[in-house]
Amino acid sequence: MSLELQTIEPAQDAVASVIWLHGLGADGSDFVPAVPLLELPASLPVRFLFPNAPVRPVTVNGGWPMPAWYDILEMNIDRRIDEASLDESAEQIGALIEQELARGIPAERIFLFGFSQGGAVAYHTALRYPHRLGGVVALSTYLATAARMADELHPANAGLPLLVCHGSVDDVVPLSLGQRAVAELEQLGLAPQWQQYPIAHEVCVPELNRVGRWLAEQLQRNP
Repeated sequence: MSLELQTIEPAQDAVASVIWLHGLGADGSDFVPAVPLLELPASLPVRFLFPNAPVRPVTVNGGWPMPAWYDILEMNIDRRIDEASLDESAEQIGALIEQELARGIPAERIFLFGFSQGGAVAYHTALRYPHRLGGVVALSTYLATAARMADELHPANAGLPLLVCHGSVDDVVPLSLGQRAVAELEQLGLAPQWQQYPIAHEVCVPELNRVGRWLAEQLQRNP
């Protein structure tokens, strides 16, 4: 099943694509207003894709159906999840990557951005993807399948660029989970950049400005 999505096309032909994944209970429109705050130069025309997660029952929310990339089974610090639904979402995002490849965007210029649940999907998809991607921006999230990555990290993305941002007073996904993800990524041999902000489970303008600079740096490094 293909995902519904919104797309923002640049004024010129796109030279890169960003697939931006929203958090639990939101939809693809959530981060559309964030694009101007990235302050990307006109010389770097980027296509942005904002898919909607499927609606599914979420156990920790009383089984209530809502947009969710995967089911969360327990809301403890270890965030026990239904990995089958996460795998399914990763396959759907992989199909969007293939779509961008078919449109002429090289894999190394395709980026996955994700907030909260969307960030967990971005990690899970990109680290296992069989072709080198441009990078991942992980916002207020965690590495949901760290135990699998020692076996499933694909060599093509063993040096994947990563920017990890988190709010220091996040009461939904605690700061410690973001920090733990960084440590787990480092154990895998990756070198994530870490940035924290004095915010809760949200994003802020300085954070989005930083994301934009990081994206521009990656694109200019790999013309």
